[in-house]
Amino acid sequence: METFNIHYAKTHLSQLVERAAKGESFVIAKAGKPLVKVTALEEAPARAPQIIGFMKDGLSVPDDFDTMFQKEIEEMFYGSE
Repeated sequence: METFNIHYAKTHLSQLVERAAKGESFVIAKAGKPLVKVTALEEAPARAPQIIGFMKDGLSVPDDFDTMFQKEIEEMFYGSE
């Protein structure tokens, strides 16, 4: 595994990133002391596609949706009549 000093790594960052992306690991050192190991990331697993409309027949909106619990809410704000 190759080792590069931090100055070289800063100067040639894009080249080193390309090498790491191709699977080539390397170490970045400061004053000859290894600091980090650079390796390529694994690809994230593919997500299953979302199914649109899977509940289209399972939901219904009541006719009084806009006024549901209106009496209870008014009582909370204004008190009982």
